Amino acid sequence: MDGKIISLVDGSTYSQSVCEHAAWAARQLDASVEIMHVIGRREASDTGDRSGAIALGARTALLEKLSSLDAERARLLHEQGRAILEDAARILSENGVTQIEQHLFRGDLVDLFAEREKKAALVVVGKRGEAADFASLHLGSNLERIVRTSEKPVLVASRAFKPVGKVLIAWDGGATSRKAVELAANSPLLSGLDVDIVYVGRTNGDIEESLSLAVEQLSAAGHDASSHVIDGQPEKALGTYVKDNSVDLVVMGAYGHSRIRSLIIGSTTTEMIRSCLVPVLLVR
Repeated sequence: MDGKIISLVDGSTYSQSVCEHAAWAARQLDASVEIMHVIGRREASDTGDRSGAIALGARTALLEKLSSLDAERARLLHEQGRAILEDAARILSENGVTQIEQHLFRGDLVDLFAEREKKAALVVVGKRGEAADFASLHLGSNLERIVRTSEKPVLVASRAFKPVGKVLIAWDGGATSRKAVELAANSPLLSGLDVDIVYVGRTNGDIEESLSLAVEQLSAAGHDASSHVIDGQPEKALGTYVKDNSVDLVVMGAYGHSRIRSLIIGSTTTEMIRSCLVPVLLVR
């Protein structure tokens, strides 16, 4: 996993946690961190021509005032963005990161991100954004857009950071769950951590063999690894396992197989991200 870490911040409650998770990943990978803040088009643009019903004589003066207000709004958004980046850089520095880049953009987040992530090893984003509804546990819209489009592993930060010692890999026998095991076995990101590989549902010979091979691969890489088969609906059973077994990080394939089938469009991953109090690492 070569390259820098991209940390997406928006000034929300999750921004500090995003930076602390990015700092942890940077220490594990010995990587630099690029902080991105994007002023969206809706924030930066005017809401339209608000002078349509005004008489011609007054319209010019009104438009001049509106234009002045728009310019002031743009200036304040820029200052706010710079302050968000400076706060993020401070948190990263306090957590031991020495190589930090700050980038403030205007435009569409996904369009800008697609270009920036080409040189990244990992993307860190908050579970919810500035406008998220905490009462209903809605996921941030930008999170969904990033996860749908990113070609790199995405670490979805929980609301508060805590040291990572134990990892759960959600296993379904598909290609992306095997990639999750490969990441754990080969990347310094998860080096030395205990790993539980958990399959939800009825097993068969193929699943049992694949679990055994996964444990062997992780054990050979120096992990204390074990496999577990549990009953229930994946989104609920995995969440319960996380709570009952002191799991600090969930690793899931970005695209799955069987009942853990789709990314954020499907129920399992969405529910895991929404309900788990631990970060979720999504791999492709």
